[in-house]
Amino acid sequence: MAGFDVLKKVVSPKAAALCQDIDLDPAAVQCLASDPSPVEFLNALFERESYPDAVRFLARVLPKREAAWWACICTRGVLGPEAPPVAVQALAAAEQWVYKPTEANRRLAEAAAQATAFDSPASWAAMAAFWSEGSMVPEDAPAVPPADNLTAKAVAGAVMLAAVIGQPASIQEKYRFFLTQGVDIANGGNGRPWQG
Repeated sequence: MAGFDVLKKVVSPKAAALCQDIDLDPAAVQCLASDPSPVEFLNALFERESYPDAVRFLARVLPKREAAWWACICTRGVLGPEAPPVAVQALAAAEQWVYKPTEANRRLAEAAAQATAFDSPASWAAMAAFWSEGSMVPEDAPAVPPADNLTAKAVAGAVMLAAVIGQPASIQEKYRFFLTQGVDIANGGNGRPWQG
């Protein structure tokens, strides 16, 4: 693969500035030594097949709504007909928040996630929506905003869980596919570049 050309929705000119609160492997940190742009850093991770680090980075640099959408489409791609109803409901709630990011939909996403055992990417897609804004405590309590990087952590969890579901032989291929979807979203697409 030739690599990614641009990440239009990422405004920072330097990757290092975006990595302050991401847990990266030492090999990924070494890729920051040349002070790369975000797309150069992502390409370096992709070329080294450091896919989990690439997922963590892209989840952090995408705007939160777009990041939650990325978690949703990766999850939708692996959620089979045998998925538990609570996982299907969590994914539907996360998608509903992406389509209409209201406070009511954000709270519905949390409730749907809490109904799961947090063992599905759908659970984390829903938490990504919930942690995107607002308060983490009940509505009648003083507001406690989520840490700025919580959405990214939930998105990375959803994408990485989606990558490892199913056949172990296809994990690397799924990571590459999911990252291509994420880059499409980072460039204003819907995460389905093959649809045009």
